[in-house]
Amino acid sequence: MIDIRILRENPQVARDSQIARGADPELVDRILAADEARRSTLQAFEDLRAQQKSVSRSVGKASPEERPQILVQAKELASAVKEAEAVANQAQADFDESSRALQNLIEGAPSGGEEDFVVLRHEGPAPRDFAAEGFELKDHLDLAEGLRAIDMKRGAKVSGARFYYLTGIGARLELALLTCGLDQAEAAGFTPMITPTLVTPEIMGGTGFLGAHADEIYYLPADELYLTGTSEVALAGYHKDEIVDLSAGPRRYAGWSTCYRREAGAAGRDTRGIIRVHQFNKLEMFSYCDPADAAAEHERLLAWEEEMLAKVGLPYRVIDTAAGDLGSSAARKFDCEAWLPTQNRWMEVTSTSNCTTYQARRLNVRYKDAEGRNQIAATLNGTLATTRWLVAILENNQQADGSVIVPEGLRPYLGGREVLEPTK
Repeated sequence: MIDIRILRENPQVARDSQIARGADPELVDRILAADEARRSTLQAFEDLRAQQKSVSRSVGKASPEERPQILVQAKELASAVKEAEAVANQAQADFDESSRALQNLIEGAPSGGEEDFVVLRHEGPAPRDFAAEGFELKDHLDLAEGLRAIDMKRGAKVSGARFYYLTGIGARLELALLTCGLDQAEAAGFTPMITPTLVTPEIMGGTGFLGAHADEIYYLPADELYLTGTSEVALAGYHKDEIVDLSAGPRRYAGWSTCYRREAGAAGRDTRGIIRVHQFNKLEMFSYCDPADAAAEHERLLAWEEEMLAKVGLPYRVIDTAAGDLGSSAARKFDCEAWLPTQNRWMEVTSTSNCTTYQARRLNVRYKDAEGRNQIAATLNGTLATTRWLVAILENNQQADGSVIVPEGLRPYLGGREVLEPTK
């Protein structure tokens, strides 16, 4: 949700943001019209109510001859007030509905759609030339099955397509990755959290996830609860209706949770292995901060993501995501994409978004400024580790015999193990 004062003072900024996203710029004008209707109907209601109170007070002072007429007037005013209140309430509801449909205003994101991102830089080791090394590449699923690390067939038998078991060293490898990330987060001052994975519609909607991509979310109608696709949702709702103390700087949390996504819009994409699945685990950074510090905090979250990627030694690139590929709540988003050798492409492994005050305004999360006044906080999020990383780790570290070199940063979490050997 956007501060209506921004739209009143400079609506073109919001129109331009909508255009950059490929969204409807006329929504801004509909919101402004709804705002005007809301304010005018509220004023009419308050004027009538003031008049009603004045007439009601005059009943006791009126003479016996005047009183019947004043009582009739009071009754008529009571009816008019009730009608005006209903009109004002409807105008408020119309304004709320239209304003919640507006996506966050972009801040520096390039215009365009999914393919219009800007590559900021390449980092990590250079991608290996497997042909020069003289052996045929295996994809992550072939490698994992050789290691008995992933069982897709039994996952599908038990739960259907896009489900799986992590078995043996696969389970250990994921726990090593997430624990390594949690240690890094805690050392950086984040509070570790294991979050709920079921949330109310108010929390899910407050984070901006019930917009265009609501069909990607699992919903339990009998309980009126949503399964979360990221712990960002539960962490954003953690301080709902609260005043957060930011006097010592940003309030940071690291949420470890299982995540669920229907992947309704991904038919036929990445159907092999665990690149795009319905259930996975993720460690998510989340920050509440002063909006003036949000852009700098965004850079810090990206740096922590890159610190974690350095621990696992992956080749990756950093991209500035285009406006049309941003989520509704994000003003800007940076992704880190790891090299996927068997597909000769880059694959997203981390994402960090600056949501400015968009989520906190919806969820009524505030802080006190230097003058002691309540202000809306900014929220940011960023991936620190997730199941998908196993894909890139396996493929980039494979050896000709089907073994996989364990990244140095994960070895302490696997009892010092340096190589994962195929099971005979």
